[in-house]
Amino acid sequence: MIVSFALTSIVGVGPSQAAVRPTKDRFALGDSVMLGAKGDLKDLGFAIVDAAESRQAYAGPAMLRKRGDTLPKNVVIHLGTNGTFPLDVCKSMVKAAGPDRRVFFVTVHVPRSWQKGNNRMLAECDAAFADDRVHLIDWNQAANAHPKWLYGDHIHLRPSGARAFANLIDSSVTDAVRKAHAQAVANASGTGTAGTHES
Repeated sequence: MIVSFALTSIVGVGPSQAAVRPTKDRFALGDSVMLGAKGDLKDLGFAIVDAAESRQAYAGPAMLRKRGDTLPKNVVIHLGTNGTFPLDVCKSMVKAAGPDRRVFFVTVHVPRSWQKGNNRMLAECDAAFADDRVHLIDWNQAANAHPKWLYGDHIHLRPSGARAFANLIDSSVTDAVRKAHAQAVANASGTGTAGTHES
């Protein structure tokens, strides 16, 4: 399921301007782009942000399998900046995360030959799974609309871009969690109760 928000919704008060929020049930895995927003994601309550320079997509499945049952309910993945991202690797990451977790893939914004192919593949991977299991967050669209968020390489995040990147991801996950709670209540035919807690 593609998650999209009005760009104005992600450029407001950043985590550095607000009180630190309680830790949420969220894990983020990424490369140097996410590394630039690590502090902002942590401030927004992400339990773990595992981001590193030059990380390739193919490293993802093993890293998720290694964490196993310790993975939080919501798993955000931003890989593909540093090279091609094959469909089988994407599907392997979803399977490694496990059937009871939501996986959020973030599109890449990188002026290289593999950008279009990686983003097209992410959309295909998203479509291969149930809407409530895999979600696609369109960072590429947001970055295209706000080039000043990026340094001169048109890839890495200035402070304003780091806040926007983190806010987009946080808002997308929050929206999916809320929709899942509402659907669970509807499925219970009115016998359940809506919760506001993180799951």
